[in-house]
Amino acid sequence: MRGAVPRDAGAVPGDVGGGPRDTGPVPGGYRGGSRASGRWPWGMWAVGSPQGAALAVAAAALVVAVAAWRRPRPVREVLFFPCQPCCLEALLAEASPARPCPCPLPRADTSLSRLVRRLLSARRSLDLCIFSFSCPLLARAVHLLHRRGVRVRLVTDAECMGLQGSQIGRLRQDGIQVRHDQHTGYMHHKFAIVDRRILITGSLNWTSQAIQSNRENVLVVDDAECVKPFLEEFERMWEEYNPTNYIFPKGSK
Repeated sequence: MRGAVPRDAGAVPGDVGGGPRDTGPVPGGYRGGSRASGRWPWGMWAVGSPQGAALAVAAAALVVAVAAWRRPRPVREVLFFPCQPCCLEALLAEASPARPCPCPLPRADTSLSRLVRRLLSARRSLDLCIFSFSCPLLARAVHLLHRRGVRVRLVTDAECMGLQGSQIGRLRQDGIQVRHDQHTGYMHHKFAIVDRRILITGSLNWTSQAIQSNRENVLVVDDAECVKPFLEEFERMWEEYNPTNYIFPKGSK
C-alpha cells in the first residue's frame, strides 16, 4: 500500500514503528531497563548487583543480632560468704512498703540479697534439698513463694530438722511439703532448683552462722546438662523418702 511504513523485521509483533528490539536477557523478565547504562529502574540495589548483595548480607546480620539480643542471657553467678548483714525488707515484703524500713542495717547488694532474689524469681516451683535450715530470712522467702502459689517441696536431714532454731517445723505448719531421710547417714545435700531450670548449689548450709561467719560458696547456673542430674536426684529422694515407705521399729507407736 502506498505510504505504508515498512515493518522492521526485528520489531516485536504489536510494536508500532521499526525501532530496534532489545534481545538481551532481562532479570526477572523486566524489559524496561537499559543494557547500555547497566542500571535498572529500581536503582543501584538491583538483585545480583554488588550493592544488593551487600544489603542482603547486612540484613541477615541484623536478623541474627536481633535474635541474639532477644535470647535470654545464660545464668552464671558465683556467690561467696560470709557477707555483711543487710536489710532485705524491700525484697521480702508482701506488697510494696509504704515507707523505707526503719532498721539500721544497710540496703546493700550482697551475696545473701542475690540468693534471695534468685529464690524469689520462682514462678512455678521451688525444690529444696537442704541439710540444715535455720536462717529466718531464707525461711521468709520460702514462705512468701508458698503464699504466691509456687509449689515448694523440701527434702532435709531427719536429725537437723529437730534441732533448736530449725525452720522446718514452721515451714510444715505453713503447708509446705517436707520429707526427710530415714538412714543412719546424713542427708548432706545443699541445693535448690528454681522452676526446674535454675540450679543453686554449693557448700552453704541455710543457717545464719554459715551466712554471717563461714567461708562458703554458692554457684547459680541454668545449664540444662547441670540441672538435669540434680532434678533426677531430687525426684529419686522425694520418692524414696515418701512416708508410706518408712519402716518403723517393732513396738513403736
